[in-house]
Amino acid sequence: MKWDRTIRAALVAACAVFMGTAAQAGPTLDQVRARGTLVCGIHTGVAGFALPDSRGTWQGLDVDLCRGLAVAIFNDASKVRFVPLSSSTRFTALGSGEIDVLFRTSTQTMLRDTTLGLRHVVTYFFDGHGFLVRNSLGVRQVREMNGATICLIQGTTNEQVTADYFRSVNVPFRPVVFERTDQAAAALQAGRCDSFGSDASQLAAVRSTMQNPREWTVLPERFSKEPYGAYVRRGDDEWFDLVRWYTTAIIEAEEQGVTAANAEQMRRTSTNPNTRRLLGVTPELGQSLKLDPLWAYNVIRAIGNYGELYERTMGENTPVALPRGPNNLWTNGGLMYPLPMR
Repeated sequence: MKWDRTIRAALVAACAVFMGTAAQAGPTLDQVRARGTLVCGIHTGVAGFALPDSRGTWQGLDVDLCRGLAVAIFNDASKVRFVPLSSSTRFTALGSGEIDVLFRTSTQTMLRDTTLGLRHVVTYFFDGHGFLVRNSLGVRQVREMNGATICLIQGTTNEQVTADYFRSVNVPFRPVVFERTDQAAAALQAGRCDSFGSDASQLAAVRSTMQNPREWTVLPERFSKEPYGAYVRRGDDEWFDLVRWYTTAIIEAEEQGVTAANAEQMRRTSTNPNTRRLLGVTPELGQSLKLDPLWAYNVIRAIGNYGELYERTMGENTPVALPRGPNNLWTNGGLMYPLPMR
């Protein structure tokens, strides 16, 4: 009996230590709250992900993900500062603390995850490397581009993927490397390159900005897996968890049929335990992340679920007009599979 009391006392003490530790947020969240603004790294400009509109306001999937994270923390989508970053500077900016989180068409790879002092969080977009060509070239397969000049972006996985493919089929090519996507697109339009090699989503975005998009084709072949994920600094588990489960919540909302328009009604009337947890009727999800119990509800009301984000930024009724394909929910034949939020 005395032994049982000793064990129970030890367990109580251990739980007290754990709860005291859990009650404190990680350093990044503390800094963001003290500053009053989330600092989010984004692309320098690519339609569908991050591009200023005619009024200079940033729009796109990555931009909305940044705004939604600000809502999760502050319940205010305006409390975010965007830092446009090139492919070659994005990870340095994150590692140095210039930004809090990177939502910038960044492929999750093993070496990036293990050698940069950073962590990728969770996949929010599935893509693959492709090539954009002018229809007048008459090219139907990439291997037909013998000796072609190909525009590429410095510091991307696309440089290596392009070189690896042409080497594997013993076909020569000439790379022309640029710092930014808009520079490569301008060079392609001007005829300095025969093709542009990048992820298919970005090629569709570039095509939408051409003088006559119908003159250009994204060839159907794909040469890599390019899963995009947010990146954070290594060593701050609380911030990693927050960004991970925030992103998951947006995908979970679509799976549960929760939209910006019906979130309030579902919060009041749903009897589904998963929906009630997601929308903060029961507070445990918010407590585990040191957030308001209504954090996910506030996010969905502000920016919508994943499907709503996708359709308004790069869906078939936008200039990018990219079918969802692998970015559909797993229940609809895609790869989007939210982890259980319980």
